[in-house]
Amino acid sequence: MGELTSRQKNELTKQLKSKAAELELHLEGSRQSTKPVTLDQQAVGRVSRMDAIQQQQMAVASREQSTLLHKLVTTALLRVKSGEYGYCLLCGEPIAFARLEAQPHTPNCLDCQSAMEQK
Repeated sequence: MGELTSRQKNELTKQLKSKAAELELHLEGSRQSTKPVTLDQQAVGRVSRMDAIQQQQMAVASREQSTLLHKLVTTALLRVKSGEYGYCLLCGEPIAFARLEAQPHTPNCLDCQSAMEQK
């Protein structure tokens, strides 16, 4: 486990940019489906309204998750620009390429992430 090569960093940067664009499209597209549900009780049955509310709540949860992931990806891209990408935010050690390949937006090495999750 060492520092990233230029080729590895370029590959990961491409993945991050692609993911950022994908998330931006998803967030833009999901804007309509997260609006409050307004159905006429006379025209639409109660079950249909409950289903619509459930769909809206699932869309809100999905949007929140995408927003969080977009922030992580954007932050990772800022770290690429500053030269800090590929190093753990907690211990400062290089993050393994295999970990970054699986999750290019991750800010922590596996050891620090595991330690945080055990707390």
